[in-house]
Amino acid sequence: MIKLNQKLKDELWWLVISVDYDYSRISIADHDINGDVLTLWLEDKQDFKNSIDECLQLDISLKNFAKMIRNDNLNSYEGTKLHPKGNYVYKTRIEINEPIKWYREDASTTEQQWAREAALKNVLTQLVDSEVFDGSREDSEDGMSGSGFDECYFD
Repeated sequence: MIKLNQKLKDELWWLVISVDYDYSRISIADHDINGDVLTLWLEDKQDFKNSIDECLQLDISLKNFAKMIRNDNLNSYEGTKLHPKGNYVYKTRIEINEPIKWYREDASTTEQQWAREAALKNVLTQLVDSEVFDGSREDSEDGMSGSGFDECYFD
């Protein structure tokens, strides 16, 4: 989990509401790794911005990005290994490289895009999961508890 300050939460909620809760409409307009931070600029696919300055800027520390890559098993595959002493074969996850090194050196352009989209999905899921709803809000349509979102889906 990454720490989301209140201003960023508000901006992310504004984006979620502006896309009518259709997470597949949220796209990554551009990205950059600078120092210890992955920066994603987000926009609505149906309302493209003229410049990056008009997009929502989301900064994710490389430490958190690495955790997301590792947790989603993007830098590894399932394979078999021979036990060095027991002389038997077993199934395990085989890490290709450390997460950030894998992202920079081993991942294809498509895999890098998947990693960025997985990071965005993790942030949006965390945003929705952290929302507290007590069922007493008057603007609730159905009066049911919970945020109404189970997962974020992307194309």
